[in-house]
Amino acid sequence: MVTAGELVMILELQRQGLTIAAISRRTGWDRKTVRKCLRQGLAVPTYGPRAPRPQLIDPFLAYLRERLERVPELTAVRLLRELRALGYGGGYTSVKDAVRAWRPRALAFEHRFETPAGEQAQVDFAHFKVVFENEPTRVQVVWLFSLVLGHSRWLWARFVAHQDLPTLLACHAEAFAALGGVPRTVLYDRMRAVVSDVDPQGEVIYNAKLLELARHYGFTPRACAAYRAKTKGKVERPFRYLRQDFFLGRTFRDLEDLNAQLAGWLATVANVRVYGTTGRVVRRPSPRNSRRCNRCRSSPTAPCSPSNGA
Repeated sequence: MVTAGELVMILELQRQGLTIAAISRRTGWDRKTVRKCLRQGLAVPTYGPRAPRPQLIDPFLAYLRERLERVPELTAVRLLRELRALGYGGGYTSVKDAVRAWRPRALAFEHRFETPAGEQAQVDFAHFKVVFENEPTRVQVVWLFSLVLGHSRWLWARFVAHQDLPTLLACHAEAFAALGGVPRTVLYDRMRAVVSDVDPQGEVIYNAKLLELARHYGFTPRACAAYRAKTKGKVERPFRYLRQDFFLGRTFRDLEDLNAQLAGWLATVANVRVYGTTGRVVRRPSPRNSRRCNRCRSSPTAPCSPSNGA
């Protein structure tokens, strides 16, 4: 390719009266190139805008826009799964770029702490509103109980009608049965079903029924410090993930159908994905690493029955 300096030299040699053949011998460029340079002169070639190349995502952009207009919180990961079912053969990056273009995302930074395997689980309830197909005229409130293992991020969740002590205890038993073991500590916020009171020295007084359940299974309950709910961020964050990736944009016949769909999503999506923070696949811990129930001395593969009826 002739540089700008060589072009100026070719034009100068022509001004001095040299022929194309002489310029070719002097510069080392062949005659066709010299002739082209003389014809072009110092004009800068201009090129029109290139037509955009078709992308695999293009036929699906209308679907993406419609889904995001209806449910703006849907994640690119979930939308990718939906597009795959519709025949999309492209990659995640194209979907993510399209979603970002329509829904700019603010970044939030948190300080994270990690716990060893088997050390801690975090428990909480979240509030959801739903209209079931079998009662389409009524908005119902349901509560999501969630237990997340601090090390692996394995998640067990169940939608329930009430956020009360019997429900809390029963959900613990079902979660431990699904896990096949018990963590050493379980972290809570200061919900009324967990914390009965605080003594004058600031020490937490736990609900007696919860302590009985903890003795039965052999874990230590621990409440977050006052006004420090972020301490249990491992269970707070999955609520948003579950709402966006599972709950929004679906229909449910009733509470039983809601939990059936949730169980399928946990088994096929949430608990088999690569977790972004740890870089590991979320898996249920091996039973040989699980702690055992204090009373029955076996891994609680089915809920045993503590005296408090949990």
